[in-house]
Amino acid sequence: MNALFAKLKASEFANDLLARCNFGANGSKLDCAVSGGRDSMAMLLLAVLNGCEVTAFHVDHSLREGSDQEAKIVASLAEQLGAEFVSKTIKVEPGANLEARARDARYSVLPKNIATGHTADDQAETLMINLLRGAGLQGLAGMQHNKSHPILNLRRSETEKLCREFEICFVDDPTNAEMKFLRNQVRNKLLPLVNEISQRDIAPILARQAELFRQDAEFLDEIAKQLDPTDAKALAIAPVALARRAIRIWLTDIYPPDAATVERVLEVARGTTTACEIGMNREVRRSQQRLQINSKH
Repeated sequence: MNALFAKLKASEFANDLLARCNFGANGSKLDCAVSGGRDSMAMLLLAVLNGCEVTAFHVDHSLREGSDQEAKIVASLAEQLGAEFVSKTIKVEPGANLEARARDARYSVLPKNIATGHTADDQAETLMINLLRGAGLQGLAGMQHNKSHPILNLRRSETEKLCREFEICFVDDPTNAEMKFLRNQVRNKLLPLVNEISQRDIAPILARQAELFRQDAEFLDEIAKQLDPTDAKALAIAPVALARRAIRIWLTDIYPPDAATVERVLEVARGTTTACEIGMNREVRRSQQRLQINSKH
């Protein structure tokens, strides 16, 4: 047992945090995305404390000077904890939709179902962002409480406190202060204003609401799965909320549809039109009261 792990096991604070996490069974293998920030570094500490066989993955996006040095910080902590370490380097060009493009590029080189260090604060921000974008119930449900989000019940202040307690170096990403990104505006402007207006810490309330939305969404999805999305007549006469859900579940196998695409398919089911585009060079067409997904020629 190395010195850092021994301190972790003896820490009442670390063990209290671990009790609120979802890492799975002791001895299970776990891939963790570790950027070097306080949240992901805390996740790495707690995953090892849980007894997982951890591999820490770091991705350098090559977006700012010195970013290659952050991998060394993650590698050092992984070595101290006896965890495996894998470094990936990708090239993301500056420009429009930078956050989305960086996220897509990052996940393209990471293992499937990798654990991320999202906290309850991230969940609150996600709910607000999706609300601003006009998302439905599924979007307002935010991130799932599962092994891919094992520290979702923790607060950002707690992950920082854990790192400081064990004198863990972590990276402060300067882009988190750039107001050109919507998430940063929500984090640094909107939520503090809502806290001031409501005279309370709104993040745990929003995180709890997201979980309630998720439970409702999952229940409605189970009902919607009983509806055949290829039966035009059944879709047309079904409650519109269930019809939309059945279509969304059906099309998600190809590509998660937006609200406008779902509405177009519903119009095909109702007989308003015979076909509509759904993206990915595909269309939905009605023939003899059945809906079919076809490739466009």
